[in-house]
Amino acid sequence: MNRTPSALKTNHPAIVLASTSPFRRELLGKLGLAFDVGAPDVDEQRHPHETPEQLVRRLAEAKAKAVARQHPDALVIGSDQVACIDEQILGKPGNRDRAIEQLSLASGKRVTFYTGLCLYNNRTDQARTSCELFHVHFRDLDKQQIERYLDREQPYNCAGSFKSEGLGIALFRRLEGDDPNTLIGLPLIRLISFLEAEGVQVP
Repeated sequence: MNRTPSALKTNHPAIVLASTSPFRRELLGKLGLAFDVGAPDVDEQRHPHETPEQLVRRLAEAKAKAVARQHPDALVIGSDQVACIDEQILGKPGNRDRAIEQLSLASGKRVTFYTGLCLYNNRTDQARTSCELFHVHFRDLDKQQIERYLDREQPYNCAGSFKSEGLGIALFRRLEGDDPNTLIGLPLIRLISFLEAEGVQVP
C-alpha cells in the first residue's frame, strides 16, 4: 500500500484512492490530504445495453468497494472513464494501430468523456456517486500529425488515445466542461463536495 503524506493533521477517517493511475494520484494530491492507494481488482467489461454513464458509475463504485475490503473504516475513492464519439465508446487503445484508428475517428469531431466518481464510506456503507461530462473538440488531423503525436507520447493506456496534460493539448480546437481535472480522470470539484459531506474539509 502506498501512502501520500500530508502536513495537515486531520480527524476524519482514512482516505484511500482505489486506483494505481499516477495521474489520479497526482490530482488527488492537489487537495493536500493524506491518502493511501490501492489497486482494485474489477472486471471492467461493459454489460449489454449499458449506457456510458451507467458503465462508469457502476465501475467507479465497484472499484471503491473492492479496495474498501482492505480498509474497514476508510473513505474510498473510485473513478472510471470512457470516451464516446457518436454513441460509440472508445476504450484504451492498447497499441499504436488502434490509437491511430481512434484519433482518426476523433479528427474534426467532438469527443465526450464520461467520468464516474464514487466516494464510499466503508463504515456506514454509503456510496456517493456521480458522472461528470467533459467535451473535447478535436482539430482536423492528418495521419502524419497523428503518427508524430503517438511517437512522442505513446498514450496507449489512455481512453481516447491522448494525454491532455501533455502534448495531447495540441490535438484540440476547444475544451468544454466545468472541471478540467475531469478530463484527466478525477473530478476534483465534485469530489470536494462529497468529502465535505463526509466531514472532510478542503482546504
